[in-house]
Amino acid sequence: MLLRPKSPRPPERKTLGLQVDVSSEADVARMAAETVKAFRRIDILVNKRGDLQHAGIEGVREDRRAEWRKVMDVTRSALFLCCRACTPHMRAGGYGRIINLASGAPLKGVPLFLHYIASKGAVIAMTRGLARELGKDGITVNTLPRDLLFQKMFQKMEQHTRQGEKTRLTRAIQRDETPEDLVGTVSFLASADAAFLTGQTIVVDGGSAML
Repeated sequence: MLLRPKSPRPPERKTLGLQVDVSSEADVARMAAETVKAFRRIDILVNKRGDLQHAGIEGVREDRRAEWRKVMDVTRSALFLCCRACTPHMRAGGYGRIINLASGAPLKGVPLFLHYIASKGAVIAMTRGLARELGKDGITVNTLPRDLLFQKMFQKMEQHTRQGEKTRLTRAIQRDETPEDLVGTVSFLASADAAFLTGQTIVVDGGSAML
């Protein structure tokens, strides 16, 4: 009788889900501490946070200072707090990849979303500063601007729906962008293959903004 060898057991995969207010310094510090406790290190940080969902039209003639402050604070402060909490662990491990998801909007000058595009433009600027600061530690920092992901929550908001339709027409590949369109670029930037790539803005938007 021929016995087939047992298939090797797949490696154990571990995940950790945390509810975190990324605008809270204490919450972000807890997130980093819990991650290190579970995995013993932090190698990769993907910063994806913006407040377009709750942002209305904000042109230069509008006076919605509370809304402006909220959008700017959530986008900029959350990115800063997450980077500050994670970089000490990356330094300790000798490896770090920070990927900041931004938007293609500030590259094109989209009107009537000034608070949103200003906050995302700040992400690109912060990425370059962080890349200079952390390069000596073997930590790379890059920005991945993408176009509007036409999600269900935006389809219920007429102003976002209209902007999404206009955005689609500016692309060389004229279809909606999906989260899957970002996977390959994010995976590359997080890998050892991208060890000499830092401070860069890699646009994944179907050819809308061509730099």
